[in-house]
Amino acid sequence: MAQIKKIFIVCGEPSGDLLSGDLIQEIRKLNPEIQVSGVGGSYLRKSGAEIFYDIKDLSVMGFFDVLKKLPKFFKLKRAILEKINTDAIDAIIFVDFSGFNLRLAKAINKRIPTIYYVSPQVWASRENRVGYIRDFISRIIVLFKFEEEFYKQRKIKAHCVGHPLINLVHPSLGKQELLKNLQINPSQKVIALLPGSRKQEIKMILPLMLKAAQLINKEIPNTQFVIAKSPNLNTLIYQKECKKYTLNLKIIDGKTYDCLNIADFCLVCSGTATLETAIMQRPFVIVYKMDLLNYLLYRPQIKIPYVGMVNIVAGKEVVPEFIQFNARPEMIARAVLEFLRKPGQIKQMLEDLDYVKTNLGSPGAAERAAKLILDFLQNK
Repeated sequence: MAQIKKIFIVCGEPSGDLLSGDLIQEIRKLNPEIQVSGVGGSYLRKSGAEIFYDIKDLSVMGFFDVLKKLPKFFKLKRAILEKINTDAIDAIIFVDFSGFNLRLAKAINKRIPTIYYVSPQVWASRENRVGYIRDFISRIIVLFKFEEEFYKQRKIKAHCVGHPLINLVHPSLGKQELLKNLQINPSQKVIALLPGSRKQEIKMILPLMLKAAQLINKEIPNTQFVIAKSPNLNTLIYQKECKKYTLNLKIIDGKTYDCLNIADFCLVCSGTATLETAIMQRPFVIVYKMDLLNYLLYRPQIKIPYVGMVNIVAGKEVVPEFIQFNARPEMIARAVLEFLRKPGQIKQMLEDLDYVKTNLGSPGAAERAAKLILDFLQNK
């Protein structure tokens, strides 16, 4: 039985940082002696890991953004490989961030145990990456049952632990206390805007949401809007767009779940936030847009009918998706107003979202993943 002393973990985006920090907390509970370092952000740092490289400049959106950052990625890859060799790292954990992590896994070539936590979305696009996983990943841990089945059909053993967001998504205070603290009128409608966690997403998606908000406010005067600001981004990026509109609007920093908790309806950027909104049981629509050239490059690679994870898990359109050419403020506002005027439709959506939440598994996903990882490593 091997004695595992040092683990290195690599994530590249805020959602991966959240799940990485959660996982490492559970690993350290089971084995406090393990030393952990890695590529991450504030959540990984809070878990007690040493931050080898901060992710604040790593997020990319589209092919051309990747191209611009290639020198940075190559340099980071070399630095990690050197770290693994000089520090005698015992194992490496990859968390999402597949474009970088799968190439890094190939370079490591199983010289040390390699674990993938949060599967690359090879079931949605670029299935050729399954070969990388088969050849260069020692163990894969997935969050959805359908992913486990996907890998099983391709003769790869994957372990489904459920989704850790079930444990992580909860507001800091009760709704009434939050309304009071944020000075929000409880008698007026509140709509939350979640425009994403990347700088590029804010620039592309927040203006669409604000234009839709203006149209909604025209039909339902005195509507209150809250923007869930990513703690990794500068407030000025949000303020630059917001000052163009005369809305009752608040930018709330780093309190996404509190924003969801007080909302009557939400406009949500596609990504992890759609699952967070589903867990919070708030009605919403999905909005996503990228620059045209990137869209034209990526769209042909997508092999599934939906973009939002809630709809993928449900196997049907539970939540309306306004993607790229359909991400138009008039269409978004019209859909939101229709929901707000028809409580029966909201009731049906919430029932469907409850089904999605149930299918994310039971609490304790990160703990189950930590046990799987340590059991595997200690028996190498």
